[in-house]
Amino acid sequence: MGGRVLILRRSVDDPFMAGIEELPSGGVEPGEDLIAALGRELAEEIGWAGQLVLDPGFVTHFDYVSGSGRRARQYTFGLAHDGRPIVLSAEHTGSRWLGAHEVADSDVTAETARTILDWAEARTGKRR
Repeated sequence: MGGRVLILRRSVDDPFMAGIEELPSGGVEPGEDLIAALGRELAEEIGWAGQLVLDPGFVTHFDYVSGSGRRARQYTFGLAHDGRPIVLSAEHTGSRWLGAHEVADSDVTAETARTILDWAEARTGKRR
């Protein structure tokens, strides 16, 4: 969706950050590398299985404290949208495509907002 990122709304029943908007995300299972975890999480959260087209020009990360109080690192990869439908898991109640100019009016975390703005800058070469 040229110039937009997929944002998911977390279920209000989720004990960690209930109801917020977030990028598709998840953990790395034992024995998985980051790319395998990315594929598994996208299949679980939005129903995308099979070949993924990574944007080699964008990968970033931020550190945070998880719901269990552990330090964690979230990596974010740029992917091309190839027209696949979004099929939400029970973890999420909605999705939308968000442009960098809409970040201020969303309820993403500060770290996610920075990630989206960094992605937009990497795509366009323009600082927002």
